[in-house]
Amino acid sequence: MTSPLRVPMIQVMGMVRRSLAAILACVAFAMSAHCDARAASMPGPLGEFRSRLATFSQRAPGHVGVLVQDLTTGISTGINASANMPAASIIKIPVMVEVFRQMSLGTFDLNRKITLTRSDRDWGWGDLASAPGGARYTVSRLLWLMITDSDNTATNMLIRLVGRAHINTTMRELGLHQTRVGDYIRSNGDIRSLRSSPRDMTRLLVAMAHDELVDEWSSREMVNILTGQRHNSLLPQPLPAGTQIAHKTGTLHDTLNDVGIVFLGTEPYVIAVMTTQLPTLDAGRRFIRGVSRLAYASFERFAVLHASAVPALESPALRAPDVQMWTPLAPVPEPVATDPDTVSPAPSPTP
Repeated sequence: MTSPLRVPMIQVMGMVRRSLAAILACVAFAMSAHCDARAASMPGPLGEFRSRLATFSQRAPGHVGVLVQDLTTGISTGINASANMPAASIIKIPVMVEVFRQMSLGTFDLNRKITLTRSDRDWGWGDLASAPGGARYTVSRLLWLMITDSDNTATNMLIRLVGRAHINTTMRELGLHQTRVGDYIRSNGDIRSLRSSPRDMTRLLVAMAHDELVDEWSSREMVNILTGQRHNSLLPQPLPAGTQIAHKTGTLHDTLNDVGIVFLGTEPYVIAVMTTQLPTLDAGRRFIRGVSRLAYASFERFAVLHASAVPALESPALRAPDVQMWTPLAPVPEPVATDPDTVSPAPSPTP
């Protein structure tokens, strides 16, 4: 496995940094005393993004869920963020998390070899299904195949290694109440039993970006693997060339998802976009790309304004005792949007 991805900006973001960033957002953009993550008014470009996202989502195809969170301040906004939706291949992120959790306990390591069995094979996506019986692969190799190629057979091998029950238990313990691996990945089965929500996926990725998911080494290795993603036609497509993004896609019949961490200079953010009951996959692609374009443009503007206001941090007013009152608060929980779950049986999750 290659060396862990370095994300210096994330590493230096402590509680003081987040607190000061939240103060700066309120002061620099002349917001009222009600400025917090729950309020309808958000700092400058982020407030504009919330408004534009709401308008853009009114024309969304099918059923959609979106959540975008600023990794600097913790401010977030979204649409149907808690909706329980088909996960398709983004469920492979929770599988990866459980693999690293068990490695942290010393159960096995990246060099552990797993033997391919007939029950592991799935022909829906990935080349491993055609490998000869009895072929052996390291955990490291299977992780990269599962995430970067979205190989279903590699995923089944890792699910068998760590156990579906353990994956689901870990997700619950992490506070992910919509995420569940209901079965192995079978092209001819009902893989709508693979479930998650934008809020759950964002929670995982935020912890990962802050080096807090499992442990620091595991978080960096998982980001490193996600950065190697080879299917880049959704969230990354409208971003400037060279933009670093660690993400995972998922496709299932009329479902299209992409979730990831975008490393935009001083304003990295997490974005999760899930769509289902789409009239066409092209409609879903246009929607996901559109949300990604809006988010990047808003955070890019926010970064410029944020940087220009840095000297304000030296103001004596910002060192007053009541400054701590302005740390960002958790968003008000949204009602859980019900998913009719009328998707007909379909091919397996693909990238």
